[in-house]
Amino acid sequence: MSDPRGRRADDVLAMHRSARRGGTRSLLRWLAGRTGVRVLLIATDGTVLAEEGGTGTAGHTELARSGAEELRSRGLGSLTLDGESGTALLVSLNGTRKHSAPALAAVTPRPVPDGLARLLSDVASALDLCWTSEQTERQLRRLELAEVRNREAVLHLLMNGHVATARQIADVLEPALPDVIRYLVAEAPPRLRHALAHRCAELAPGAWVVPCPVYEDHVLVLAPSAPGAGAEEASALASAVAGTPGDVTVGVSEAVPLRDAATGYAQAFHALVTARSRTDRWATFACRPDPALVLGPTAREWAAQVLAPLRTYFARRPQDPDSAELAVTATSWLAFSSQATTYLKIHRNTLSARLRLMEDLLSLDLDRLADQSLLALALRADSGPRARPAGPGTVGDTAPRSLDDLLARPAAVEWARNLLRPVEALSPATGLGHTLDAWLRNDARLAPTATELSLSTTAVRKRLTRVEELLGRSLLRAPSDRHDLWLAKRALHLTDAARQCAAIPG
Repeated sequence: MSDPRGRRADDVLAMHRSARRGGTRSLLRWLAGRTGVRVLLIATDGTVLAEEGGTGTAGHTELARSGAEELRSRGLGSLTLDGESGTALLVSLNGTRKHSAPALAAVTPRPVPDGLARLLSDVASALDLCWTSEQTERQLRRLELAEVRNREAVLHLLMNGHVATARQIADVLEPALPDVIRYLVAEAPPRLRHALAHRCAELAPGAWVVPCPVYEDHVLVLAPSAPGAGAEEASALASAVAGTPGDVTVGVSEAVPLRDAATGYAQAFHALVTARSRTDRWATFACRPDPALVLGPTAREWAAQVLAPLRTYFARRPQDPDSAELAVTATSWLAFSSQATTYLKIHRNTLSARLRLMEDLLSLDLDRLADQSLLALALRADSGPRARPAGPGTVGDTAPRSLDDLLARPAAVEWARNLLRPVEALSPATGLGHTLDAWLRNDARLAPTATELSLSTTAVRKRLTRVEELLGRSLLRAPSDRHDLWLAKRALHLTDAARQCAAIPG
């Protein structure tokens, strides 16, 4: 004859082992196997949170739900309810929370097996601990997700130039946003990103740390930069982050004002390209002037002409995007391509509709790299410094009528030569310059480029990767430098064409 007390002790040990292995689900699975009946965990509103064992019928589930409702309404700790489909035995997971805690239910044909009620009572005690622990973990994850989303919102505001609003929200979330920042992009396997974010926060007190909303292997860090701090400040931080366990790579921007956070991000992203090929796995941005800054206020006057239809656009319906929202969408798409949907948290059809509207307003074809580059330069230049009014009796600089007029200026040509020098200096035998030309000519698409060059897409990708290393800029992964490269190539083409025309007699 078996010892009931010994059997119960064995059951208690077995249920605790199951709980440690897999929590609520594992414990319910053990209970179903031990009793051979259908077991359910039911919320106070009747929702079946989990179920295991038995074939089960709709009648069994409804009987268990009816029992849970009766248990809750009467404030009972346990209940037995008979029905046509069998008998339901229910136990509230916690007697002190009868009105909020879920109930453990077992539905069995009659007669009810001996000892089932006592076993349910024993399991409910262990199950309550598992459920409470899992609920706490879920709440912590929700809080962490809310924190991340709030920080992403601040990041969006900064990237779109809304610095004052970003500061107001950041002051609540803490830490406060610094006036001058160094932007770091830390790259690691996605499974390590959570730990990397915590490590970055430890290494850079006062920094704004956000998991990248676009790339799941990136952590973004807006680290405060002290006035007058040199490159040593960035080197120490980047080296420490890159030394985090795991395959971590870090790109660092120059020290930039908070209002130029978007520029800092682009710089850090391009520095990441250089960092991947270095043994110490970090790199700072190799300084190169932005074409909008090189061309100065003249570019802004040109941009004002180009963007006039957009700036004067009014949405017909309240739910339609206005001109500011269209500009933000275009800027994000030019930076992140199709991944702008993730960045902006919009559907791809919404993105497509907004881009088509932009095309109609500005008479552009955004499938063409040439028009993308024009729009990218116009949007950057439009946020640059305004030209000072010309004084009395002075002759102002005439605003260029077209993009070609702007790119033909000496400052633009010099900028283009400096940008392309690492590639132009190569021997034609390497094929890198020819590949870059073909890639830009084919709107930065790999497949058409490979067809034109009679190469595989893999071979084209390898050559462009080598060009990335030479230029220290990202080409194949957004944000890409393809727009600046197209503008530079166009500037040099216009110069060569003008030189050839000047060389023709008469």
